[in-house]
Amino acid sequence: MTTVDKEVYPIGLFESPVMISKSQIEDWIDEIAQYPALLRNSIESLTESDLESSYREGTWTIRQLVHHIADSHTHAYIRFKWAKAHPGCVIKAYDEMAWSDFKDAKEAPIELSLDYIDMLYKRWVYFLKTLTEEDYQIFYIHPQGNQQKSLFFTLGQYVWHGNHHLAQIEQWKKSR
Repeated sequence: MTTVDKEVYPIGLFESPVMISKSQIEDWIDEIAQYPALLRNSIESLTESDLESSYREGTWTIRQLVHHIADSHTHAYIRFKWAKAHPGCVIKAYDEMAWSDFKDAKEAPIELSLDYIDMLYKRWVYFLKTLTEEDYQIFYIHPQGNQQKSLFFTLGQYVWHGNHHLAQIEQWKKSR
């Protein structure tokens, strides 16, 4: 990876295992269960001024990033539910850039999203644990490019997504 790529993707790009395994699913569910605490720990020492800083020039502020995680992972939870209820369905995409430009993403206290993430993840983990290994083969269709995405892939992708943003926050903390 080039230096520029490491700035954008400090943990690299997501690479999904080819084979679905029960142990990989369990590991990813454990990571999701731990994520809210990791996010809180990552930002607990930040000031209001810090939250208005961009983690990289020309990108979202730390505040917007926290609210983005709440928005994005809400969509992930809903995508799991849609796919389980309607295998092969086309899910609704959302414009994350537009959502991050809304006033709540720019100004709302991060505690709102942190508390929301705590509860969302409890529900999400509970639901994930009810799925069978076969359920993780269910797919939905993402309308951008008509991509088929299995629940196994989606689980790994959102674990990566959360860790990706944690790494960006840590990267910003080290650079200041």
